[in-house]
Amino acid sequence: MKTTLAGARAGWLRCMPAMLIATVLLSGCATTKSPDGTVNNDPYEKTNRQVYNFNDSLDRNFMRPVARGYRHITPEPVRDVITNFFDNLRYLNVVLNSFLQGKLNIGFSDLLRFIINTTVGIGGLFDVATPMGLPVHEEDFGQTLAVWGVDQGAYLNIPLMGLNTARNVPNYGSSYVTNPITYIGGLSFLPLTVLSLINSRANLLDESEFVDEASIDPYTFTREAFLQRRKFLVHDGNPPSEDYDELFDVEAGDESVLIIE
Repeated sequence: MKTTLAGARAGWLRCMPAMLIATVLLSGCATTKSPDGTVNNDPYEKTNRQVYNFNDSLDRNFMRPVARGYRHITPEPVRDVITNFFDNLRYLNVVLNSFLQGKLNIGFSDLLRFIINTTVGIGGLFDVATPMGLPVHEEDFGQTLAVWGVDQGAYLNIPLMGLNTARNVPNYGSSYVTNPITYIGGLSFLPLTVLSLINSRANLLDESEFVDEASIDPYTFTREAFLQRRKFLVHDGNPPSEDYDELFDVEAGDESVLIIE
């Protein structure tokens, strides 16, 4: 078992350069333009819908019941501690990408946050850094590639992994190699990974139920929400405003334009 896990980790590391190259290529060519010039970020919609249905079926029949059972038997304070623990382990990926994006002040703040929560917060079980004025940030390798000028590329639904874009696929690799769980030997790796997945799914139960109740087409709803969220993160919470003149193809002097004051 230990040999198998070590081999899998080594395989991830070997695959990362190829993943990065593939992402750059996909980001450059995996979007299409319609005759009116609008960009289609979902050129693989037929396949994406099939994968979405597969993932959704697996989630409804397995992950949701497990997550509901977990939430039912696990008190909320305990779940909060578990969430803090895994969030802290994943935070090294945020630290790395803050520096890769040239955000030095934020990078040092993130590094200090990780160190304080790991030590004073007892391995990240308690978030003591936020009250000390060290806020949590959301940075990943997809955002780093955006800063470096890589286009978003196609919207993707990946089997078992869920929603993504071509540009953000390498984040699987960077989050994997920066997570300390990756380097835990023996049989501890698997139960910790399973606990992380179940706890994360339990934290999203309310959101998934909202999607079911509020949307006629859950696929389109989740796609647009995900892409808007990615845009929000890439622009650090300040996405560019829409150019409405361009959006509605309004030309100066067009008497058909209705102005509402």
